[in-house]
Amino acid sequence: MEAIRVFGPKLGSKLSIRSQTSAFPACKLSRFPLTSFPSKPAHLVPLKATTHPLAFDDEENNRKFKKLSPSEWGHQFVSAHVDLSEMDALGREIEALKPKVTDMLMSSKGIKSSKKKILFIYLLVSLGLAYHFEDEIEESLKDGLREIEEMMTGEGDLRFKGNNGNFKECLAKDAKGILSLYEAAHMGTTTDYILDEALSFTLSNLESLAASGTCKLNLSRHIRKALDQPQHKNMEILVAMEYIRFYEQEEDCDKTLLKFAKLNFKFLQLHYLQELKILSKWYKEQDFKSKLPPYFRDRFIEIHLATLTYFEPKYSRSRIFLTKIYTVQIIMDDTCDRYASLGEVESLADTIERWDPDDHAMDGLPDYLKSVVKFTFDTFQEFERECKRVMRNNLKLAKWASTGHLPSFDEYLDVSGVEIALYFTLAGILMGMENICKKEAYEWLKSRDKLVRALTAKTRLLNDMHGFEDDMSRGYVTNSINCYKKQYGVTEEEAFRKLHQMVADLDRMMNEEFLKPINVPHHVLKVVIVDTLRAVNVSYEKDDEFTRPGDHLKNCIKSMYIDL
Repeated sequence: MEAIRVFGPKLGSKLSIRSQTSAFPACKLSRFPLTSFPSKPAHLVPLKATTHPLAFDDEENNRKFKKLSPSEWGHQFVSAHVDLSEMDALGREIEALKPKVTDMLMSSKGIKSSKKKILFIYLLVSLGLAYHFEDEIEESLKDGLREIEEMMTGEGDLRFKGNNGNFKECLAKDAKGILSLYEAAHMGTTTDYILDEALSFTLSNLESLAASGTCKLNLSRHIRKALDQPQHKNMEILVAMEYIRFYEQEEDCDKTLLKFAKLNFKFLQLHYLQELKILSKWYKEQDFKSKLPPYFRDRFIEIHLATLTYFEPKYSRSRIFLTKIYTVQIIMDDTCDRYASLGEVESLADTIERWDPDDHAMDGLPDYLKSVVKFTFDTFQEFERECKRVMRNNLKLAKWASTGHLPSFDEYLDVSGVEIALYFTLAGILMGMENICKKEAYEWLKSRDKLVRALTAKTRLLNDMHGFEDDMSRGYVTNSINCYKKQYGVTEEEAFRKLHQMVADLDRMMNEEFLKPINVPHHVLKVVIVDTLRAVNVSYEKDDEFTRPGDHLKNCIKSMYIDL
């Protein structure tokens, strides 16, 4: 039994999207029902805020900040060895195998073959190979959708409920089928109530299967990985890394397809390492260690790993560009959130607003802020407008935080949604994409489409929940949890519960919006929305592993860049 569902397909702590200009007109997130908020505010709950009334001239003596640990990777990738002849050889082997895999996909015809093709496409996606066969996959899916009714006729293994309206008990015996249904259930929209039931049913059964030891070790390990991060929410390159290991141990593993997948993954690894080598040299030359106090997150390797959500070779320019964007965002964000006084943030915002690297007003800035400004100017001349938006909203949040001000929940999401830097980031992704109508795509982004606003809101909420304790320890009370508590008069525990539910609702809403016709090519939405969302999930779904690197991200870095 296989479940088939066919769809058209912070980044740092309060990372940097805090602002609104004519490029992206101000627009309340409440213009559409992101979630079910309480109908009216209850009594307001006062929150004690920590303020920082520092005199501008006395900042160095009074400054308090938490020293952050340096990157455990250092600058080791500056000297990484990339064998270009090996990359060429891998490329030739891949091209030689592609016709064979194309034949495997396209050779058979008929109703039964359509189902097999769809399952084979899912296998190609899982192995990270689908991008090689985009035209063939599109043709096969069109044929499959035309034949969907005939395909379903007599297919008892695609009907999961009995006459009593409950899921069939016999399904629990089919571990792979339950796993497939579990993965499909994550594609639910706001009205797919049966998929909510399916998720609950499959989750319970998969947890029992993983714990019972009745499955083969290879399948049990695969189930546990899926329970930790379902495929729909995971970065495709990380899915491929894990699925290749799983597929290799399967009895029905096709040796040609496995070889193709391994060659392709190795080729991608070398490609990424080559990018990281170039970028590491650039990052080392910035010499942040000597220019800035140790208040910023030194997470350059983790930054590049996040860009691998756009994993295809053709997005190399985007990955390089975004790595630099993210670096600016983190330096700017940590400067405002973790170190600079309100007076310094105002001076920094004023300097960024003028956007004049030769402006003599920079003479009045502390040396470390001059370094921040110069780095920003040198790296992103073409992002002048967006950088101003980011800085303006960083300043607004800094003012709120310095006085312990808690705006309404909607106002907070509106401002902090810009501060989280996704509009800034998504514009960078579009700049790096090739063969698209950039004017059309930028107009869509500037309109603050519902998909984009939902993605921004989810990122902000996850970021705030995982960073709550750190924020409060620094007296930074202006976050979504406290704003929600104040507006709706609820406890901290209830606020967390409500925000977690909002995140789940946003996922369903984005699935729904992605299926609607829109005047933007599908592949643009896939890269800009779906892939970005997957990077957010990997970094923030369980915890803020970007700020506090855990074993998961460390193992991913080793698998991608070291264990070649």
